[in-house]
Amino acid sequence: MKLNQISTQGLFYGKGKVCESIIRALPQWFSIEEAIAQYTQEIDDLPTILACINHKCIGFLTWKQHYKYAAELYIMGVIPHYHRNGIGRTLINHAESILQQQGIEYWQVKTLAFSHPDQFYTQTREFYLAMGFRPLE
Repeated sequence: MKLNQISTQGLFYGKGKVCESIIRALPQWFSIEEAIAQYTQEIDDLPTILACINHKCIGFLTWKQHYKYAAELYIMGVIPHYHRNGIGRTLINHAESILQQQGIEYWQVKTLAFSHPDQFYTQTREFYLAMGFRPLE
């Protein structure tokens, strides 16, 4: 797969249902039904960008703006078949471009700590470190 096949779209609101199907494809990270329902509901009210291939949505990134200059990557997901193809990187770069235009200076992501042994979150932390995020707490 080539990166030029991926299109990032958005800034959207109301994309909870689209993102829910991707969340459900990631049970290693998202398996608690109540949490999935909460994410889906909250995504509807938050800015979201989508990653698509041939008009099929395969990934998304949603963020929360906490203050005038600060935002949080709230939730991101990519269908597993498409992992390690630059889609997460593309989503983050697109989001960062939007956030910079909006004057956001601080951008954070929260995930399980390094002390947590889960192999999937180890991959998640490694990805975020590679993207330039650094541990804060």
